[in-house]
Amino acid sequence: MSKILTTESGAPVADNQNSASAGEYGPLLIQDQQLLEKLARFNRERIPERVVHARGSGAYGYFEVTDEVARYTRAGFLSEVGKRTEVFLRFSTVAGNLGASDAVRDPRGFAVKFYYTEEGNYDLVGNNTPVFFIKDPIKFPDFIHSQKRDPYTGVQEADNVWDFWAHSPASTHQITWLFGDRGIPASYRHMNGYGSHTYQWVNADGDAYWVKYHFKTNQGIRCLDGAQAAETVGGDADSHQRDLHQAIERGVFPSWTLYVQLMPVAEAADYRFNPFDLTKVWPHIDYPLVKVGRLVLNRNPENVFAEVEQAAFSPNNFVPGTGPSPDKMLQGRLFAYADAQRYRLGVNHTQLPVNAPRATEAANYGRDGYMAANSAGRGKNYEPNSYDGPAQTGDVLATPVAVAGHTGTYTTPAHTKDDDFFQAGELYRLMSAGERTRLIDNIAGFLAQVSRDDVVEKNLAHFHAADEEYGARLAAAVAKLRAGDES
Repeated sequence: MSKILTTESGAPVADNQNSASAGEYGPLLIQDQQLLEKLARFNRERIPERVVHARGSGAYGYFEVTDEVARYTRAGFLSEVGKRTEVFLRFSTVAGNLGASDAVRDPRGFAVKFYYTEEGNYDLVGNNTPVFFIKDPIKFPDFIHSQKRDPYTGVQEADNVWDFWAHSPASTHQITWLFGDRGIPASYRHMNGYGSHTYQWVNADGDAYWVKYHFKTNQGIRCLDGAQAAETVGGDADSHQRDLHQAIERGVFPSWTLYVQLMPVAEAADYRFNPFDLTKVWPHIDYPLVKVGRLVLNRNPENVFAEVEQAAFSPNNFVPGTGPSPDKMLQGRLFAYADAQRYRLGVNHTQLPVNAPRATEAANYGRDGYMAANSAGRGKNYEPNSYDGPAQTGDVLATPVAVAGHTGTYTTPAHTKDDDFFQAGELYRLMSAGERTRLIDNIAGFLAQVSRDDVVEKNLAHFHAADEEYGARLAAAVAKLRAGDES
């Protein structure tokens, strides 16, 4: 008889696959003990480096609006063509530790902090892939555990990686991205960045849009194959950091063009698949790219620890005209990212120069804690008060989202074309013959290391479901490699 999964207090867990939400489509609930306990405990597993995205590089620069988008959002930093906003961008690998190599097959973090002078900082925390492995944040600690070092062997184990993916068919799309030609960028300068999640924009008239962000590199896409990456790592484990720093020092300033996809809020309910599913992209034929502006990096940090390691991002740092969506993964990150920084850097991490807002000072009633630099003196530490302390505006940042139904854990209802495999198949069929061959070789080389036949078969079934040729070629490649090992 299998053991019963419990909370830290010993209570049985009813559902460890789905977060509790306000109705089937609603935002997630803070009463979900299992979700908050898993995320909060996960954030505290390592000291002092980040649990994920530990290995990072960063630089300062600016974002300049080049095309009019004020009809879609009232966000001040996007209000007029020509407006510039200072930014800090942190790149990172996901699974590696602080001393890990740069040129590895791993998603890349792409986190941008807009030092928006009028109404605070805006953080956009994304990756270099437009999709991710899972749909629900309650599975995030499990996913990362499967990718990190095994607690017994102390190294990443193919058995753990592929066992998790065998039980997570929605990962097939992101696996196809990761093991394709773009899985190992040649440098941070030569890759795209994506907001990945769906966010909200609201214009001055109150019209709301769902939005996805695409930062297209102006240096062109450049990637490494497995052999080139191994050679690079062997010659310079810090290749991406060195490339970024030296390019800026030479005055070769990397840049990206920002585009967005915009979906009127009313269209989401009847779209052919769930538009808030992080494992899927919106086809450009349905929602074409709209050009917004240009991001340029032109200044290196003076101190990597103070400015890169202590940089703290949270997707919950919105400004008026921007907001969240019912994307479950985003909803979980709204809590988890800020909580991770409170643990890692302390409750006053927002007072550090790299994180503090520019021009305007944060004005609230938070007090004390470790490393409190801004004590607010003799000012009152409660609200409301009669002493002209900071007061609420009453103006909401974004448009409220309607919810209905009972509280509980739900599998999100399927739309007409909401399976886990069709976009992975479409991506495979978009690839050239050479790209397909390299994809098959990359996956097979890793999957063939798995010791359990049933785990291999479950994964192969996912690729068959995406595309019959994809699955058949991969099955043959894995079988050949495993036969060679046995002989």
